Amino acid sequence: MEQVLMGEYDVIVVGAGHAGCEAALAAARMGMETVMFSINLAAIAMMPCNPSIGGTGKGHLVREIDALGGEMGVNIDKTFIQSRMLNTAKGPAVHSLRAQADKARYHTEMKKTIERTPHLHMRQDEVVEILAEHGHVTGVLTRSHALYRCKAVVLATGTFLKGKIFIGDSSYSSGPDGLASAEHLSASLEKLGLKLRRFKTGTPARALAPTFDYDKMTRQEGDAPVVPFSFMNDSLEREQVACWLTYTNEETHDVIRRNFHRSALFGGEIEGIGPRYCPSIEDKVHRFADKKRHQLFVEPEGLDTDEMYIQGMSSSLPLDVQRDFYHTIPGLEHIEIVRPAYAIEYDCIDPLDLYPSLETKCCRGLFCGGQLNGSSGYEEAAAQGLMAGINAALEINGKDFLILDRSEAYIGVLIDDLVTKGTNEPYRIMTSRAEYRLVLRQDNADERLTEKGYAVGLVSDARYQRFLKKKQAVEKEVQRLEKTLVGPADADAFLIAHDSSPLQKRVSLCELMKRPELSYAELAEIDPARPALTLHERNCVEVRIKYEGYIRKQMAQVERFKKLESKRLSSDLPYEEIEGLRLEAAQKLATIRPASVGQASRISGVSPADISVLLIWLEKMGRSRG
Repeated sequence: MEQVLMGEYDVIVVGAGHAGCEAALAAARMGMETVMFSINLAAIAMMPCNPSIGGTGKGHLVREIDALGGEMGVNIDKTFIQSRMLNTAKGPAVHSLRAQADKARYHTEMKKTIERTPHLHMRQDEVVEILAEHGHVTGVLTRSHALYRCKAVVLATGTFLKGKIFIGDSSYSSGPDGLASAEHLSASLEKLGLKLRRFKTGTPARALAPTFDYDKMTRQEGDAPVVPFSFMNDSLEREQVACWLTYTNEETHDVIRRNFHRSALFGGEIEGIGPRYCPSIEDKVHRFADKKRHQLFVEPEGLDTDEMYIQGMSSSLPLDVQRDFYHTIPGLEHIEIVRPAYAIEYDCIDPLDLYPSLETKCCRGLFCGGQLNGSSGYEEAAAQGLMAGINAALEINGKDFLILDRSEAYIGVLIDDLVTKGTNEPYRIMTSRAEYRLVLRQDNADERLTEKGYAVGLVSDARYQRFLKKKQAVEKEVQRLEKTLVGPADADAFLIAHDSSPLQKRVSLCELMKRPELSYAELAEIDPARPALTLHERNCVEVRIKYEGYIRKQMAQVERFKKLESKRLSSDLPYEEIEGLRLEAAQKLATIRPASVGQASRISGVSPADISVLLIWLEKMGRSRG
């Protein structure tokens, strides 16, 4: 059939999940004529698994996406039905915001934003081929034989590439949540030179709310006051819904053990590698045989549906086994399952085939983001989609890529881990992956990244002025606290009441705030002159003062890190010819083509001795060139 030219664009985004939405919005907001393709427009910002945003480590990503001018934080603030700050018993570096979403509204609000964004267009069609000439992408071809030309493509295909659903011994081609899979694009990617492999993930069952026995479960309330994800919101007020906590038991585990042989996971039908940090319930029972119970959360899918999500219990067991093991759990004895748990297997690429910009090494102008890159999770996908969209626009405009390093953002940690170390399983961000997490806190994401978003043209003037106003307010308040002195007569009664030592001399409010037993809020009692600050501003003031010494030490570590990152490496260095470099190191360096000595030092198989050899060689080459 004859191909018909249906349009010419700057950027084409393939996929409309969390990565695709951020990529398309970023490119369009930076002035690129952009079109986003989806097999079904119902998949826009779809939540096929957990209907929530944020969580440990993931909340940091959402704040960073927001600080750069992305949409995820804004959208969850519009649509959350419960919000909680996790890890509050620990230090601020690991505080992580998590919000339960109204699943349908999250999709609807994101779709509405996309529909109303200038320069951004949507098309419901399946992209089956990426077109390229002379090593540069030129367009795409769709299943309906429509041809679209472009200057850059962002691939954000999620779990749709040759998606295959597994429920017991039943398996069939499908994308997530019953949508059609993309069966043709994989061959085109391999033809371009990308290496594909199979990963898998899964999701638990959904059951109807009236069929749960809530008296047998523990109620989980949201936080008050609500902490917004987006720096554009000072506060949020909304009636929140409850979630519920329950546990599996030995009876549950016995049902699962008796049916191991019927699981697609253990039966050998699934080829793909699953996420180690989010295993199926049968995998948990198998791997942790001595554990008597596993925690489950029962969470509403939205305000206008009775469907409840049973977090922590994904499975590929048959329907009858799912019914039997769910019914052994307190509160779930009589639930009516409306959507069964399933596993899904899909094609993804080897992220070592990408540059830190997320552009592919095999084809100029072709960028990749999200689960296609071997990651898992909505937040990881959105972060990569945002960076891929930004860099596609920058390349078209002939500007330098925006590359965030490990000391600047969790987004930098995420992308650096993927493109430098690769991954043998679906990658999940965690606070433990960040070496400089004390300076990569949720509360200061805007201080770290809003200037960068503004510089590339993604952060609006209104948002930038808001950021400057907040920054000035925090600086001014810290200075005021440093200069405001109190003596024993002013503070001793207050200090004794708060189990804090009385004063021997006059000290600043800043010094008092460094005491672990005193907070900024509590000091208001002896500080009548304090200004009215927003929740974000108060948090920033408190963390900056209380952790000043620790932050200073970590910044010194960051400076040492930056020195190695500043030693740039050409993409055509002849690593195989460097005398003294081990063969394995030379091969790894030649394959990954690191952008800096710092990145080279993080490549698996490259030792400190290899880096020393490389530095000596670079110095020798520098001298020989005068």
